[in-house]
Amino acid sequence: MNLNQAKSNRNRPKPKKNQSSEDSGQSFLNVLVLGVGNILLSDEGAGVKAVEELKTRYDCSDAVEIVDGGTVGFELLSYFENRSHILIIDAVKTGNEPGTIVRIDDPPAFLQRKISPHQIGLADVMGIAAITDNLPPNNTLFGIEPKQLSTGLSLSTEVEQNLSRLVDMVVGELKTIGINVRAKNK
Repeated sequence: MNLNQAKSNRNRPKPKKNQSSEDSGQSFLNVLVLGVGNILLSDEGAGVKAVEELKTRYDCSDAVEIVDGGTVGFELLSYFENRSHILIIDAVKTGNEPGTIVRIDDPPAFLQRKISPHQIGLADVMGIAAITDNLPPNNTLFGIEPKQLSTGLSLSTEVEQNLSRLVDMVVGELKTIGINVRAKNK
């Protein structure tokens, strides 16, 4: 934990698990779910496609803002302000088999490796948010290992097969921190 995270962590209430819907504790929650990636480069667009699926399949409380961050730029900095949690969804190269889902609890440290062009922007945005004391103490990156990053609009079979599981992991995390998430009726 860096100094800015420690400072911003001091006076924030911790989410309580297993609260009733009447007392969900959501009044202090302000969660950003940010999908990033380039949908024109096949699996590189997995984060954006995951937030699209999240919006299609689930209703989240007003304590959650779901954003298609595309290829990330400094214009996203304002989305980081006053958040209790940030959940980022992205294609990440970790050396695992294509389609493998990973959870990274220290995205700024992981993104310093700069494994794709948009992650340079995301690392910079998170760095500025930390310097300006706008990086919330709770940041998690949910990533999926890409197979192909060539020009194309469709995901590889391996990534496509695990996209719903990736979305379900994010929904599980939202529920764990106290967010009311409901599946939409089909």
